[in-house]
Amino acid sequence: MASAALEKLIAAKRANPYRPEKSVEELRAEAEARAAEPLPEGTVCETVDADGVAAEWVSGAGSSAERTFLFIHGGGYYRGSPASSRAATSRLSTATGARVLSTSYRLAPENAFPAAIDDIYTVYRWMLTQGADASTCMVGGISAGGGLTLALLLKLKAAGDPLPAGAVPISAWTDLTQSSDTYQSKADIDPSISKQYLDRMAEAYLAGADPKTPLASPLYGDLAGLPPMLVQVGTAETMYDDSRLYAEKAQAAGVDITFEPWEDMIHGWHGSAAVLPEAQEAIDSVGAYFKSRIP
Repeated sequence: MASAALEKLIAAKRANPYRPEKSVEELRAEAEARAAEPLPEGTVCETVDADGVAAEWVSGAGSSAERTFLFIHGGGYYRGSPASSRAATSRLSTATGARVLSTSYRLAPENAFPAAIDDIYTVYRWMLTQGADASTCMVGGISAGGGLTLALLLKLKAAGDPLPAGAVPISAWTDLTQSSDTYQSKADIDPSISKQYLDRMAEAYLAGADPKTPLASPLYGDLAGLPPMLVQVGTAETMYDDSRLYAEKAQAAGVDITFEPWEDMIHGWHGSAAVLPEAQEAIDSVGAYFKSRIP
C-alpha cells in the first residue's frame, strides 16, 4: 500500500502532467527549477571541466575522496543537469561515503546519439586521470542516466578500458524500442512519464539511428564480462520491464546482479528524497551495496 508521502507526490505529479505542446525550453526549465531545492547540511559542490564536459564534484557529510561514484543524470536525453540532480547526488555521497562526480552531457535534439555516451566516456576517462581508481569507483544514474551507465560499461569493455567495481542503474531506460508490456500495463499507474513523452525523447535522441543499437539500448548488447550491479526499479514504473529484462539477461550472461524491485515506487523516485522516505531508503540501500563492494 502506498504511503501518504508517496500518494502526495503522485498527486503533485498528476497535477502537472506531460503535455506534448511543451517546448524544449519549458521542459528544461522545469528540470532546472530543482537546482534551487535546499541540500543536506554539509554538502559541498565544486564545478569542474572534465576534458571539455561540464561536471561537478559533490561531497556529502562524511564522504571521502578515496572512493568515487560517477553519477549520470536522467531527463530523457533531453533535459537535466548536475545542478538539477543535487537532491539525489548529495544524499548518494553521504550514503556511499564517496565523493560523487556528477556529469552533464550534450542533450538532444541539438546533439543526437552518440553525443551523450561519447561525453560520458570522456568524463570517465578524465576521472581516472584525477586520482580516482576504477577499483574504488562505481557508476550509476537514473532513467536515461541508468541507460547511459549501462552503455558506458559496454563501451569500456569494447575499448579494453578498466571497468568500475560496480554499477547502479536506477529506473534505467534500457530499451528505446519501448516494446515491453509495462509501457502499456502500467501506463495509468506511473504519473512520472508516459510512452508519448518517451517517444518524443527517443526520436530526438536517436535521430534515425537503430533503436536496438546497444550503446543506445543496452538491453541488446553483449552483457558478458560486465561488473556487478545493483538494479533498482519501482514496481509501478512504466519502464519496469526495462530493468527486469535487463537484469534477467545480464544474470544469464554471468553478471553478478542484485535486483531490487521497490513496491509501489514510481519512476525516478530517488530524486524526491527530501519529501519521500522510501527514496531515502533506496539511496541508503545503494550506500550499503557500495560499501559491501568497496569497503
